[in-house]
Amino acid sequence: MSTAKSERHTAAPESLAAPRGSGPQGEVGKTHGPQIELAGIERIFRLGDSVVRALSGIDLAIDAGEYLSVMGPSGSGKSTLLNVLGLLDSPSAGHYRLEGRDVTTLSANEQARVRSQRIGFVFQSFHLVPRLTAAENIALPMMLAGIAPGERAPRVEKALADFGLTDRARHRPDELSGGQRQRVAIARATVMRPAMLLADEPTGNLDRATGEEVMRLLEDLHDGGVTLIMVTHDQALGDRAHRKIYMEDGAIRRDSGRGAGQGD
Repeated sequence: MSTAKSERHTAAPESLAAPRGSGPQGEVGKTHGPQIELAGIERIFRLGDSVVRALSGIDLAIDAGEYLSVMGPSGSGKSTLLNVLGLLDSPSAGHYRLEGRDVTTLSANEQARVRSQRIGFVFQSFHLVPRLTAAENIALPMMLAGIAPGERAPRVEKALADFGLTDRARHRPDELSGGQRQRVAIARATVMRPAMLLADEPTGNLDRATGEEVMRLLEDLHDGGVTLIMVTHDQALGDRAHRKIYMEDGAIRRDSGRGAGQGD
């Protein structure tokens, strides 16, 4: 566990609140009913003669603006579910509708566009590019999306200020503390103003005090309208969510209920 010092909490900026449905009818971004609908999702891996059923018959509906934790033992399918939700992995069977559109039918390029525009990711190990500065890491999603440098620069500058990183703009990841690295990662995840934020053990590499700062920052983003879905082994962190899902053997065993606690 990292021994990085606790750092000053910086409230999430209003500008990073999730945009409401804004696309033409039928496109991702226009919500009719739940934001997320999974029906009969299966994920099967074949390892030699062995068959591993990582996800089994997942049916799940999540409304826009929910704060949901996914818990369960190692190997229960938590991270696989998060990867499917984030379009980082494709199900072996079943359908995934995001904001009214079946994204399992999209091409790889179309899924990448949806991922870039609508989904943000925060990982335990930060996943920052080592050779890029904090500012360059934050700018990366906009560069990949083809946003012009003239628009990128002020958005990066604002993100650095909003997340308390202005004086670390030119520092590379190995020159930052654990808490600073995770703040850069969250700034990068939200600079495209996604509607959904997926967090996989976001405090796993942080000491408790710094982890608390990161959790408050994520919860501020949720309060601004972002759907927050978090995988965690930490029962105390999981209990902070308004809705809790418990997984075992690739299946959802308990669900505290759709829409639970929204706006609390």
